[in-house]
Amino acid sequence: MSNSQKGFGIVRHSRMRRAIGFLLASIVSLSGLRAVEGQAPATSGSRIWIGRYAEFEEFLRTAEIVDTKGTPIGVMAPRHVFFKPGGLAAGGALKAIEPGKYDGYWESYKSEIAAYKLDRLLELDMVPPTVEVRVGGPRGKPASLQLWIENTIMLKEMQARHLEPPDNAKWNRQLHRLYLFDDLAANIDENEGNLLFDRDWNFIKIDHSRAFTDTLEQPFELGRKLAQIDRPLFDRVKRLDRETVRREIGALLETGALNALFVRRDAIVTALERLAQQKGAAVVFVP
Repeated sequence: MSNSQKGFGIVRHSRMRRAIGFLLASIVSLSGLRAVEGQAPATSGSRIWIGRYAEFEEFLRTAEIVDTKGTPIGVMAPRHVFFKPGGLAAGGALKAIEPGKYDGYWESYKSEIAAYKLDRLLELDMVPPTVEVRVGGPRGKPASLQLWIENTIMLKEMQARHLEPPDNAKWNRQLHRLYLFDDLAANIDENEGNLLFDRDWNFIKIDHSRAFTDTLEQPFELGRKLAQIDRPLFDRVKRLDRETVRREIGALLETGALNALFVRRDAIVTALERLAQQKGAAVVFVP
């Protein structure tokens, strides 16, 4: 990683865990998210794609890009593209990362698409719609294009502003869902710049280019950091079958990555069920 990239505030997953802990322990009370002051709260927040998945996917595949600029975030710094006015959305995040190792880490634009597809399988609605496009026309370089989410702030800004979520139960439910997703996908690069929140305090996850490798590493320790989960999500994770996952994301993964995902899944299920035996199902499996 270059010095300029370090200057963007990129941190590894251990620092992410400390950052979240700091935020929960030291924030001051506010009635809502103030980073978008002056705008009336929207009941659906910034997750405008919910219930319109296919519509947004097709829009991203076909939208005309009229402008583009760099972004000072992420190790691989995606391009912020702007669509012709009048469509479903104003812009997207474009990543043309050819699969391979960069600074010792596997990176791929395909992992961004896999994250969205896995999010859909698990019905999380945390990862914005993401599709494959060609940069420069039908024969151009393949890339991922993700819906650009408006009216959000990053975790690092929340820390700086000492903001507090008004509903701790909702926050904790989403937080543990994030832990589980990152452990399942082996998202080893969660950091302060790729976890967003909208005015309704919905978690929105971006930047998964280092996920979905053949590693068995799970960034949030099972039984300690990932110590509870809502029962509906746990059941969906436990029911994941190899053929469905292979059909949805298999072509996006490198050799060995699909097998590793199910080894990680089995570890998650085993750890949480063992913890439920120790502490009680009602403690571990929340509504």
